[in-house]
Amino acid sequence: MLDDFFLRALLAGLGVALVAGPLGCFIVWRRMAYFGDTMAHSALLGIALAALFEVDLTLGVFAVAAGVALALVVLARSELVPTDSLLGILSHSTLALGLVLIAFMTWLRIDLSGYLFGDILAVNRADLAVIWGGGLAVLGVLAWIWRPLLAGTVNAELAAAEGLHPERARLVFMLLMAGVIATAMKVVGILLITALLIIPAAAARRFAPTPEVMAILAGALGAAAALAGLFASLRFDTPSGPSIVVAALGVFLFSLLLGALRDRLAGLRP
Repeated sequence: MLDDFFLRALLAGLGVALVAGPLGCFIVWRRMAYFGDTMAHSALLGIALAALFEVDLTLGVFAVAAGVALALVVLARSELVPTDSLLGILSHSTLALGLVLIAFMTWLRIDLSGYLFGDILAVNRADLAVIWGGGLAVLGVLAWIWRPLLAGTVNAELAAAEGLHPERARLVFMLLMAGVIATAMKVVGILLITALLIIPAAAARRFAPTPEVMAILAGALGAAAALAGLFASLRFDTPSGPSIVVAALGVFLFSLLLGALRDRLAGLRP
């Protein structure tokens, strides 16, 4: 029999992975990996501000990540700084600001390792309610903006001409990302959440005939990685968050092997 804390960890890992997979597809399609890192790194500043003002950590992380997303939209439109430079500035500055602010709060003891790399085994019932409730809400909103977001990914100008409002869908997507980062922080940590967003989606890309299938497959592969990583962590006594990411890497490498084998067999057919 599995202990209650491990069952809660399994449910938390599944909940985050099933939401991160579909969102990660758009990150892969739009080549926004650095954007995901930027929003994830800003979470540490959210933790520091939440502790300073004594508000809920999840709410603090969401507020800061959403603020960073809005700042990216506004500053990118101004074209004062190239987007890649802007992402680098925001990513590292928010991470550094969070660390410095925490250092100044000498009266506060914060387990940075747990926030940076996750502490999924410490998930409680309230965390599960946030992860699954928030996850269902994110998937519902994603389904609502799916068509304009996908059309804007293919051709933003054509989508706008058809009245699909791709910029609005993109902004909503950024807010969804902020929500996922805030809820997933305790599962795989600030520094590893981007990997859970990107790796399953990249693995699913080679085998999905349609975007919708890719989103479903990415969620399934992420869930498999979460389960495999947690059981490996239990067996080998390794950190849970990094173990999940390593399992996701294994899934990706296996997908490359299967893809290469499939292409080779297709080449041998007459």
